Amino acid sequence: MSRKLVPLLLALTLIVGLLAACSGSNNGGNKNGGTNEPPKQSTGNNNPDVTKEPEADPNKYGDTGGLKLPIVDKPTTISMYVASDAQDLNEKWVAKELEERTGIKVDFQFFSTATYKDKMKVTLASGKLPDIIHGLTVPEINEMGGAGAFVPINDYIDELPNFKKLYVEENGWVMKSYSDDEGNMYSWPIYGLNREVNHGFLYRKDIFDKHNIPLWTNTEEFYQALKQLKEIYPDSFPFASKTKEFIFRDWGFGWGVSGENYPMNFDDAAHQWEYSFTQPEFREMLDFMKKLYQEGLLDPEFLTDTSASWSAKMTANDKAFVTFDWIGRLDLFYNQIKDQNPDYNLRYANPVGPQNTIRSLPKITMFGHAVANNKNKEVALKLLDYLTSPSGAELMTIGEEGDNYEFDANGKVSYPELKDVELIEIKALEEKYGMWVQGAYVRTDHRSVYYNFTEKEQEAQDMMKEMKQPLDPVLKFTDEENSTIADVATELLKAGEEFSSKYIFTASYGDKEWEAWKAKAKSLGEDDLVGAYTDAQARFDSE
Repeated sequence: MSRKLVPLLLALTLIVGLLAACSGSNNGGNKNGGTNEPPKQSTGNNNPDVTKEPEADPNKYGDTGGLKLPIVDKPTTISMYVASDAQDLNEKWVAKELEERTGIKVDFQFFSTATYKDKMKVTLASGKLPDIIHGLTVPEINEMGGAGAFVPINDYIDELPNFKKLYVEENGWVMKSYSDDEGNMYSWPIYGLNREVNHGFLYRKDIFDKHNIPLWTNTEEFYQALKQLKEIYPDSFPFASKTKEFIFRDWGFGWGVSGENYPMNFDDAAHQWEYSFTQPEFREMLDFMKKLYQEGLLDPEFLTDTSASWSAKMTANDKAFVTFDWIGRLDLFYNQIKDQNPDYNLRYANPVGPQNTIRSLPKITMFGHAVANNKNKEVALKLLDYLTSPSGAELMTIGEEGDNYEFDANGKVSYPELKDVELIEIKALEEKYGMWVQGAYVRTDHRSVYYNFTEKEQEAQDMMKEMKQPLDPVLKFTDEENSTIADVATELLKAGEEFSSKYIFTASYGDKEWEAWKAKAKSLGEDDLVGAYTDAQARFDSE
């Protein structure tokens, strides 16, 4: 049996009890004692609880995307599962403001981020669904939705102007990629969460400048820079890493062999899917890494370094000077070391690899939001639609201008009530106001502090505007294809990482070992894996 499908099958065995629970309201899992007062059974457009006339000032809360507020005309409570380490979410500003705007009292049933998944499993086993849940995979949601547990969003498209605009009119592929085999869409996406650039190569600009070493613009220049550093600091290993086996994925973007479905990659030029670890470009990357290792330019502990040992190397002046990591590290390391070394200057660097590209981050992602198929479904869908509007995004990720935030002289959002907080980040907003709660937002406002980049982080955003590779197609797989992928992909990923490590560390590895590896990949099911993606791509192209 597919390992990845075990949790799904377990959930599906509970469908009968779950569906029975979905027929009425529930308060399962509520840690705060909230009550649920659902409206009368919805009868499509004749639901008496849904407001028919707009309020006197339809622009009072900004751009709602055409959705009329309030959503209901009498007190209505719905339950929503979220993950948060804050306390008393139902007493915070967001919960109260959301009720004032929509007329809906949202009973946030919240669990810590560490325990949320386990709590969700308990909920599924109990047969009691909240009105809105998040955290399941799209295949899980589609299976349970097809059995009647979740409501098909497409049945209400014309009542959901924000969903319709973003996911039907502007990004038509969403319904095609995430719907089930019957064309029903049960998963509600998240819009705009990702930053443009979040990871990449980083380098010690202070050390490079000290020795007049220019920032590389291609792979050969990268190699020459590391060689110069090794000559100057013979006891160093110029490139250090803490990402262990993920180094093959991260570097692979520059060689055109990594994508969002790693270890599968979509070759845009050939318009076909391929298994990354057996491609000739992947071997070219391994040969380059092998050369760096043999010449002492790549830290021999790159597969075993801990975060602590790697940090020590990257903050010293004679151990390591280049790495691959998160852009937040640019300022984090400086703040750690500035008292001992005020000249420390870690900066974002150009890509490495013949493609000269970095990973693209999708604008539309999934957190597994779904609405229970019960009497509250229409109200819950409209609530999610409001949260998908620009007004809802502002509410959940910034606040309300003049109420709790304002713009400073530089045009950046600031919070007078948090003026004593040294660094205002999303956790501070979660704790103070109930914003940025995982599962409670489905669109983000890019004026939020999450997108307030430091000078170094902004430099990274600006550098990479023209260096991002195209996004892979988002495919919809059949049950059989999902089973094949679950059975084969994990084993092929592990085998590919093991071979790649041996190839780099073993001086004698060459053509013979490479050919033997390709044959082994075939025996592990490479053709079956590629075939599943190829068949799904053919359907995607034909629709």
